[in-house]
Amino acid sequence: MTQVTEHGGGVWSIKVPIPDNPLGHTLVHVLDTGRGPVLIDTGWDDPDAWDTLVAGLGAVGVAITDIHGVVITHHHPDHHGLSGQVRESSGAWIAMHAADTAIVRRTRESEPGTWLTYLATKLTAVGAPEDHLAPLRAARATGRMRTLPGLRAALPDREIVPGELLDLAGRRLRAVWTPGHTPGHVCLHLEEDHPANLPGRGRLFSGDHLLPGISPHIGLYEDPDDATVTDPLGDYLDSLERIGRLGVAEVLPAHQHAFPDAARRVQELLDHHEERLTGLLALLATPLTPWQLAERMEWNRPWEQIPHGSRNIAVSEAEAHVRRLVKLGRAEAMTGSDPVTYVAV
Repeated sequence: MTQVTEHGGGVWSIKVPIPDNPLGHTLVHVLDTGRGPVLIDTGWDDPDAWDTLVAGLGAVGVAITDIHGVVITHHHPDHHGLSGQVRESSGAWIAMHAADTAIVRRTRESEPGTWLTYLATKLTAVGAPEDHLAPLRAARATGRMRTLPGLRAALPDREIVPGELLDLAGRRLRAVWTPGHTPGHVCLHLEEDHPANLPGRGRLFSGDHLLPGISPHIGLYEDPDDATVTDPLGDYLDSLERIGRLGVAEVLPAHQHAFPDAARRVQELLDHHEERLTGLLALLATPLTPWQLAERMEWNRPWEQIPHGSRNIAVSEAEAHVRRLVKLGRAEAMTGSDPVTYVAV
């Protein structure tokens, strides 16, 4: 059954499935405008996802050919995957923040094995064991990288500029830059009265930045050609506080369900990350590599049960937290350690 929710005021959401993923679905939002319907995110590039999106649009009286534009919260394939197919079918424009557009362009232009080579080198430097590295080298040798999502993602043709209203006839949708989950993640503030008169300043399409029951993944910003030392967790925490100050009536996220009281959820996430940083400091009383730290951190399952690819994500999250501790002066890398080893100070 096609799952469509009407949120009032010319806004709907469609549950578009993500294949083989515990998240289950992406909530693609449909926003009616004076020039035609606009999508906020599009879902994973998959035939079932496409069919669900088309059927969901039909359920609200919209044909895929009617789509006027596509606004992307961030470049990940469960959000941006179907954008190209929507544009091919409708002639719609696609808008994205410049930092994430740069990632899409780099991914499209890079030889597919470049990422695997970079990942293997990086994981070696943070202490990954040989049995974890071997499958990466094998994939590089066999060319399996060519089948991964995102390699041919659509290049956007419009830029989302932070702080500006998007060019949507009859609507006030303002871009709020919220880096952390990705460097170019944006939330979108619908600066209009809530259709059910809930107290607050409009509604927020929050992408993955603010979810009702999940803390989004915060890992390192990966760019094989850029050695800049970024602080994604610091970016995320700053972005959370900025969203909390908006005072929105309701949050329309890209996963799970809509919810009120953004400020309460923001505080929960700020507390969660502070608790996690405190826990990591306790672990770093003994010098550890990022890989060893990831092995000891609390995840949603024991480390032994975490699949190979998810361990890469976990160690990136461990690194982002350690980098935050280093920036705060609460931890440091041990001079000359190889693989790099950190300790609390």
